[in-house]
Amino acid sequence: MYLADRLRRIREFKKLSQGDMENRSGLRRCYISRVENGHTVPAVETLEKMARALEVPLYQLFIESGPASNTLPLHKRKKEDWTSRGKGSRLFGKIRQATSRVDGQDRVLLLDFAAKMSKSAGRHVRAF
Repeated sequence: MYLADRLRRIREFKKLSQGDMENRSGLRRCYISRVENGHTVPAVETLEKMARALEVPLYQLFIESGPASNTLPLHKRKKEDWTSRGKGSRLFGKIRQATSRVDGQDRVLLLDFAAKMSKSAGRHVRAF
């Protein structure tokens, strides 16, 4: 299990908010959020602060026993693709918005066109 998921599960098991963690650990709430979402890998000293704030021994952040191990369901990390971040996310939003106004027959035509384009992904495709 990822450390980020483990930290979040223990915090939620203890019914603590990220704001509570901020007050207990001295770390900023936005930093705690970044750690829990896997955007930042904390240093050992930071993990010690988090473990103290959660009132668990440091080693418990790395093993699957103790608080929150059996009581909460395992959450699998979603695989990220091009639609989940940045330019890809904005482009996908525009595509979704534009296709929401397309009727049924045109939607079938558009999906067929997209399927043919994806088959030729290895070849150079001319821009319109």
